[in-house]
Amino acid sequence: MRVSLFITCLGDIFYSKVGKDTVEVLERLGCEVDFPESQTCCGQPAFNSGYQENAKQVAKNMILAFQHSEYVVAPSGSCISMFHEYPSLFKDEPEWKGRALDLVDKSYEFTQFLVEVLKVENVGASFNGRATYHRSCHMTRLLGVKDAPIALLEKVKGLEIRELPDCQNCCGFGGTFSVKMGPISEQMVDEKVKNIEKTEADVLIGADSGCLMNIGGRINRQGKPIQVLHIAEVLNSGNWE
Repeated sequence: MRVSLFITCLGDIFYSKVGKDTVEVLERLGCEVDFPESQTCCGQPAFNSGYQENAKQVAKNMILAFQHSEYVVAPSGSCISMFHEYPSLFKDEPEWKGRALDLVDKSYEFTQFLVEVLKVENVGASFNGRATYHRSCHMTRLLGVKDAPIALLEKVKGLEIRELPDCQNCCGFGGTFSVKMGPISEQMVDEKVKNIEKTEADVLIGADSGCLMNIGGRINRQGKPIQVLHIAEVLNSGNWE
């Protein structure tokens, strides 16, 4: 099975280890992974800010970048959910709309791909710790991926998962929202950190780097002794031969 890695902007710039861990898990499960170098941003910042024409240009580039891929996998539900907006962007351009639908059909968030396509829940990982899981908004509400991350984490040897209170609440990142609505975003992430503390978890796990950057930044500023990890890092933990 051939998989093309969509690294995403945050993965490329801030979380390169997450990309590495994603590739290593996929390869260990028998996938052949490639990396189309012409990929860029998914266009979500422009799209969410109302610049649809700019978003269309980015979308066309991404469609062409992955046009020959068998599957496209990203360690981000938010960025994959943006692909699902492409058909509406090209509603008046039948050829590009068709290409956009093809991309949607073969694109998956990392945990979604493992569980729904590879039919794997136990990847052989081991991680000793007490953790809680943050459900990111775009991944759960737009992409509809809710159960796959938990199913995978429950099979990690040595990991205790504790339910996060008000897990459905946004962390306050929201891309440009955190920039335009800073004071509101700060209150939202403070609430999220308080709920994480209620679980008495040592580790916060998430599947979207934007959320982890936002929550992790707040945890760091407040001096909380809580480790923040992407789920790919946890699933790639263990003693591999």
